[in-house]
Amino acid sequence: MHYAEDPSRQYHIDVGANDIGNYVILPGDPGRCGLIAGYLEDAVKAGQNREFTTYTGRLEGVRVSVTSTGIGGPSAAIAMEELVQAGAHTFIRVGTCGGMQEEILGGDLIVATGAVRMEGCSREYAPIEYPAVANFTLLSALRSAAEGLGIKYHMGVVESKDSFYGQHSPQKSPVSYELQNKWEAWNRLGCLASEMESAALYTVAQALGVRVASVLLVMANQERERTGLSNPVVHDTDLAVRCAIEAMRIVIAEDEKRL
Repeated sequence: MHYAEDPSRQYHIDVGANDIGNYVILPGDPGRCGLIAGYLEDAVKAGQNREFTTYTGRLEGVRVSVTSTGIGGPSAAIAMEELVQAGAHTFIRVGTCGGMQEEILGGDLIVATGAVRMEGCSREYAPIEYPAVANFTLLSALRSAAEGLGIKYHMGVVESKDSFYGQHSPQKSPVSYELQNKWEAWNRLGCLASEMESAALYTVAQALGVRVASVLLVMANQERERTGLSNPVVHDTDLAVRCAIEAMRIVIAEDEKRL
């Protein structure tokens, strides 16, 4: 069933097939879309509805879009579902996260190879035993982009959750025993950071047969603070954006060679 008043446009994100490119960068915050679109040529706003803002421009002569997903897995899944219906097939999430291992500092980047499915959205796409993993081509491009730009980065598994405050104030929850024990498990397993969208995006992408990977700015590290280490707090996402733009440039060039 199609709920949009205009059947040529997607219900939630309010774009049509002619409004977007096949390649999409996915920030969470709508406020970041214009800044990211500034890295594209001739970018224009293509749609805006609820938490979903879309710009489309060109990169290496190829149409590329920027669409915000809002916070969390459900809205990210909606954005991906509707973008795929409109023709998109390659996605790079640009977001923020909190570091977990003590060697990770605010300002570092995380390239997420996989995500712990501590959220609920992905369970409506795949059994919990199915892993949430990124596309290898996009991971390779993000690594090459970070190295080429001289940006400090880490590659590995992140944890995705649904409750921001369940992570930061677990002791207030009636299920604090579960939240704290699992946090300790993720730490001992070497999870690099915690965020809220990658597990859903990775699982949805597998279900839909499209490509996705995430590059995340580490804003701070509560484990460093907990153990008395310095804990720089960084809010500027420009390095993550530049890494994503350069990675998309690499992927577009590789795809063009295969045509």
